[in-house]
Amino acid sequence: MRSESAVLRSLPSSTGEMPAPPPSRAERLRALGTEPFDLLVIGGGVTGAGAARDAALRGLKVALVEREDFASGTSSRSSRLIHGGLRYLEHGHLGLVFESSIERRRLLHLAPHLVRPLAFVWPVYEGARVPRWKLNAGLMLYDALSLFRNVKAYQRLSLKQLLEAEPGIRSEGLKGGARYYDAATDDARLTLANALSASDAGAVVLNHASVKQLVFADGKATGARVVDHLTGAELTVRARAVVNATGPWSDEIRQLDSGTTRTGPMVRGSKGVHIAVPRTRLGIQDALTLLSPVDGRVMFILPADAFTIIGTTETATRAHPAEVRASEADVAYLLTSANAFFPDAHLTRDDLVSAWAGIRPLAASGYHGNTDAGSASREHAIDVSPSGVLAISGGKLTTFRVMARDVVNAVERHLALPHRKSTTDARPLPGGDIARMDAELAAARQEVGDAATGDHLVRAYGSRWRAVWALTRETPALAEPLVDGLPYRSAEAAWGVSHEMVQTLADLLIRRLKVAFETRDQGRAAAVRAAAVMAPRLGWDAAETARQLEAYDVDAQRIFGVDPADA
Repeated sequence: MRSESAVLRSLPSSTGEMPAPPPSRAERLRALGTEPFDLLVIGGGVTGAGAARDAALRGLKVALVEREDFASGTSSRSSRLIHGGLRYLEHGHLGLVFESSIERRRLLHLAPHLVRPLAFVWPVYEGARVPRWKLNAGLMLYDALSLFRNVKAYQRLSLKQLLEAEPGIRSEGLKGGARYYDAATDDARLTLANALSASDAGAVVLNHASVKQLVFADGKATGARVVDHLTGAELTVRARAVVNATGPWSDEIRQLDSGTTRTGPMVRGSKGVHIAVPRTRLGIQDALTLLSPVDGRVMFILPADAFTIIGTTETATRAHPAEVRASEADVAYLLTSANAFFPDAHLTRDDLVSAWAGIRPLAASGYHGNTDAGSASREHAIDVSPSGVLAISGGKLTTFRVMARDVVNAVERHLALPHRKSTTDARPLPGGDIARMDAELAAARQEVGDAATGDHLVRAYGSRWRAVWALTRETPALAEPLVDGLPYRSAEAAWGVSHEMVQTLADLLIRRLKVAFETRDQGRAAAVRAAAVMAPRLGWDAAETARQLEAYDVDAQRIFGVDPADA
């Protein structure tokens, strides 16, 4: 029987892009410990991965290390929106809305498989903080700030039109509303796409490797001491510049910088909680933007395949980023808010499929002494310490590419390099070279024989979906589902190991796929099936497989467990 790599090599070119796998982990470790780099990026969230990609595409020799896995922090726990930031208009952040709107349009073009248009309905009730005239004025400005190049222009909705669009919504006091357009994404796979593109461009990218200490020469940062979490081995990465892109961990890395003179924190944490319930429980057609009756905050109810996501909370927190979880109070707040708009649904705690929390790493300078996390600016800041460590903080998912561009520009200035223009505004992300999504979806449905699986493969892998599905030809067992009733297949576990740097079950089931978010056991049953595929490919024996399953159980509880009290 031919190996899976042989199967991929044998595919005709007409089946689409056939990507080469990244270098082996051993090769990447060897390169990190022996080769000199222009830039070391610490942090494999969307900003760090984006910065590594941008720098590598400009010709810099780049290394990136991530303590856990790509998108293992904030970048996998967002609202999964690429949006202009309509609610930021209320705080006067016009520049941020303009920039975000431009980036939304770019990402729809550069990653059509990962970023897709999403219609939002905003209902207006009698006595609402945002009356209809104010909403319409805001949406007119919203469209104008996108240079009238959004997917569609906003539409005013009469009471009748709104109830036709969302028949389950509370009609009492409803005055009408509006429909506008933003975009949805898979946040973790968007992050991964940047890491893979960085690797394709020559960057040495490694997950499950943390910085133990920074290395200095003559008072300047010249690299870092790195620990490989899989083997315990230590190595020194030598680099002319170091970027701290660790989000809510930024101050932990700053404390390793002996040259820093900063006394206050770089970031302040804002906890955001989401819950998922079955799609049938609310039966929404479009996404909804609502003002919570509990405290008047903007919240979303979002369609996500067979599920509905309700979120988010926004509260200041001092919880450690690795330990932040939803609390029962957070869950009650979201259920109460949703039930106020869908009174016939009677959502209860028993409806929860999953609940999760993330920390938004807001730039401390954006607080201006304000204790309300919701009013803090999402604009980003770049700080350069006397030792030359560049730290980027703040920002939001939508503007990650701009943040990455800006910090690489700062690296060029720091190293006195001639400026090379960023090209990430015009280069598709891996899998994004799709002329027509509708044609690609139709082809996948026909070849796979199942609409849900075909759609999932295209939206996850883009033009590379054929390479993933090709694994099932020589190994039919890889066509088996990882989870009954969901579109994830065993071939994705094999592909994750060979092409997406998957090292643990959590890498696969929480970040490469959304299994943990979409199953009531948070993927524990799927982990057994996934382990059977991954074990021979990663060299796990029976004892190691058992250890990996135990580790997954711990990860699932850490991320998706609900605390009895607020944290």
